[in-house]
Formats: sequence, structure tokens, C-alpha cells
Amino acid sequence: MTQVESRFAGGGAEAGARLRTLADLVSDGGVLVLSGAGLSTESGIPDYRGETGRRRRAEPMTYQTFTGSAAARRRYWARSHLGWRHIAAARPNDGHRAVAELARRGLVTGIITQNVDGLQQAAGADGVVELHGALDRVVCLVCGDRTPRARLDERLRAANPGWDARAAAPGTVNPDGDAVLADADVEAFRVVDCERCGGVLKPDVIFFGENVPPGRVRDCFALTEAAGALLVLGSSLTVLSGYRFVRHAAGHGVQVAIVNRGATRGDEHARVTLDAPLGATLRALLAELDARG
Repeated sequence: MTQVESRFAGGGAEAGARLRTLADLVSDGGVLVLSGAGLSTESGIPDYRGETGRRRRAEPMTYQTFTGSAAARRRYWARSHLGWRHIAAARPNDGHRAVAELARRGLVTGIITQNVDGLQQAAGADGVVELHGALDRVVCLVCGDRTPRARLDERLRAANPGWDARAAAPGTVNPDGDAVLADADVEAFRVVDCERCGGVLKPDVIFFGENVPPGRVRDCFALTEAAGALLVLGSSLTVLSGYRFVRHAAGHGVQVAIVNRGATRGDEHARVTLDAPLGATLRALLAELDARG
């Protein structure tokens, strides 16, 4: 076992061989990264379907529920007003920093993220395609005006003086910042509307049941076709939103590598898979590349 392999959290000869195969793919350059919630769990942001997801009770908000019910919007904004503090306080982890370093070296030439937390950009990566939008923006469903989430946070604090709700249980915060609250805290919360037209405000993210803008999808397909390899990081690929790019890559002869905790829907299309922690694996990948000179 090499020195690099001995530092790899996965350990063992098979894990070392898989790491070397991953390094072979990445060292050729032209890598397109597709990242999911699993890349951000080491920053304290839970995922929907991994270990942290299974421990939570909250179900994600759907677009149909949000747009169809004023009570649902109040519930969402009350919970999100609290949960946003958790998301905003998160910092990039080793996995985010490793992806940014691979991009700095010219090996990663594109990043598509399914995450809405902005941590990949905070780690220093440029040109990130936010497939599902970003929590740090708010959009009006009537006039389309987009404003910073920080501004909405100020307005909600002003509209709810003394509102001191707390999450119902530790760790009950979704990847979209939706925290579990007691019903009484939700009922006491006041929602604000668009400052420009008085319309309904929504976080600038794609809710479950909502479609990703077609132009954004086309851009991602084009990135996939042009890639030398597709590297999936921290996504179970359960939903079509991300899985379609793995299928597209395989259909165009683009090799696929997957690093995730647990099996994924795209494993059959991958040249190599690693079931291992993201941060440790990506640190080991950088070390392996360094060892090769």
C-alpha cells in the first residue's frame, strides 16, 4: 500500500485501486463535476436521502403546496427564516476546497451543483451552474424581481419583533433551510410581500415539483457532452434532475466516476465508484495527483 493509500479513509487494496482509477480520469482534465447535498454534509448541512436525511422528520416543500396556500407559505417562511441562519453560517469543507483546487489546476473545467447553499463558490470555484438556484436570493412570482436574501431577512425581523421561535429539535433543518417549528411559532409569524409590486415572494430555488428552466438544462447537457469525464460528488442521483446528466454522459461516451456515501442510481453507468466520505476522498485524490508529479 502506498503512503497516499494509507492516508485514504476508505483504506484497503480495493479502495486504493479505485482511488488510482479516479486519479487517472481526473488527471486527463476536462472534468465536469456534478455535486449534490452529500458534498455539504461535512459543513453541517443535512441531505435529504443520506444518513442525516433519514434522521429528520421534515418533508421538503413542494412548488404546488407553496403557490397554492397562504398558510403553507407562512409555514415555509417562518421555518426558513430560522433555518436560513444555519445555512448562512455554514462554511466550505475539505470537499468544496478540493474541487476548487482541481479547478485552479485546470483539471475541472465545469461545475454543476444541485446544492443551493453557495458553498462551492465560497470555496473559490468560478462559473458554477446552480441547477436548482440559490438560497441567498429571493424572487417575486408576480414581477420576477430578484433581491438578496439578506434584505428579506431584515424585513422579516422588522415584521416579527420579539419572535423568538426555536427549531423543534436539534438538527431538524433541511438542505433548503427549512427548519422544524412548533405550530404556535408558525401561527405567530408574519410574512412580507414584494417591495416592488406586492406580489408573493419565493426563495430563488427549484422546489420539488417545479421544473428547472429549460435553458439551464440545455447548458448542462452541452457541458456534459464537451466533458472528458463526469465526476459525481455526494448525490444519490435518485431524482431525474441530476441523473439525466449521468445518462447523457454515458450515452455520449463520457466516462463517469461517482463518489458518494452509499449506492446511487447511476452506479451502472460509472467506470469507478467510491463509497466513502467526500472530504477524505477528495483530499486523498489531491495527494495522489501530487504524488504523480
